[in-house]
Amino acid sequence: MTEPAVRLKKAIRRFGSTTALDNLSLDIHQGEILSLVGPSGCGKSTLLRVIAGVETLDSGHVFLSGRPVDGDGFIEPEARNVGFMFQDYALFPHLSVRDNVLFGLKKRRRTEAAARAEDLLGRLGIAHLAARFPHALSGGEQQRVALARALAPEPGIILMDEPFSNLDQGLRQRVRDETLSVLRASGTTVIMVTHDPQEALSAGDRVVLMRGGAIVQVGTAYDLYDRPFDAYAAAFFCALNAVPGLLRDGRVETPLGTFAAPPALAPEDATTLYIRPDAINISTSPGAIRARIRRRVFLGATEHVMLHVEGLDQPLTCATSARLPEDADVVFISVSPEKVLIF
Repeated sequence: MTEPAVRLKKAIRRFGSTTALDNLSLDIHQGEILSLVGPSGCGKSTLLRVIAGVETLDSGHVFLSGRPVDGDGFIEPEARNVGFMFQDYALFPHLSVRDNVLFGLKKRRRTEAAARAEDLLGRLGIAHLAARFPHALSGGEQQRVALARALAPEPGIILMDEPFSNLDQGLRQRVRDETLSVLRASGTTVIMVTHDPQEALSAGDRVVLMRGGAIVQVGTAYDLYDRPFDAYAAAFFCALNAVPGLLRDGRVETPLGTFAAPPALAPEDATTLYIRPDAINISTSPGAIRARIRRRVFLGATEHVMLHVEGLDQPLTCATSARLPEDADVVFISVSPEKVLIF
């Protein structure tokens, strides 16, 4: 069986009274693109720094391709065959694009290093920028140079700390897609930190959601979105409507209808249903649940409609692609039961 590209076993890292990594264990597969996501301070960047070797664990172990790299056999960062892409790209301002890429190839013969640099510049579509300096490049061009420099020594693992956050939204998606396409083709294992839930879902083969230095849930994007472990995981990737309900005879009764309950819930418990905005169907045709429109936010392809429903203390948010009449005041709603989350 192939060893994981990275294995963390019971990793603990503390800074004073703050626990940045809390007994964290994780296997990252060879050639995998893994998204690390979570709120600020949850330990994402510390995890990258531990893998890179610029941060050491208080206890636990790090293995790269089955080889221990911490403790008594500590391996220095430069010997770990790990590349690092920073949020600010960290290009050398006094070096040209070509020389930035060549920087990590000092141990190779000059002709071999030059050929490797030219190949990468060509593959990333920036060969025409080889003689320019970083200050003369756009954000997207700087990002490609940083990628070329990280890939130049042919690392087995690339660590990316919010590498696309400095780009504007339109450019960000295009550059991200192009970058990940190159990385997939190279077979490089990628661990990418992001604070953006949608980026985490769209970019990673698997997604790791963190909180307080620990892993809340790990799985495919579909796992985390469709089968969240708890309300925190569900709410992290999508806004939720929290609707109170009462459990009776295996069903949860709410002002929006009655829904099947998980078997783990105790009888006669008060509980909460979590309903995503797109699970609410809305129409002007008369139906069972009447609602009054409080506010509408038009987003083009979709519209967010805030609704008052009798029996609910809080407004209900619905996301719909149906085009309601502009003067609509009263609507009728139903809930897709397969999209209701109960924990």
